[in-house]
Amino acid sequence: MATKKKAAGLKIKLVKSLICCKDDQIATAHALGLKKIGDETVQPENPQTMGKIKKITHLVEVTQA
Repeated sequence: MATKKKAAGLKIKLVKSLICCKDDQIATAHALGLKKIGDETVQPENPQTMGKIKKITHLVEVTQA
């Protein structure tokens, strides 16, 4: 029986509000699929995602998926 290899990913959760954030930080959160506090998404671990996380690191909580 063949097993599927799970792609490496990051689980990203929005833990702080986007109110009073800069427009580019809000756009970055929306690009990751985060709109409200408590929203979670799984994104691939690549340089593009890491750059987005770095921009809003004070708003999110990141764990391995």
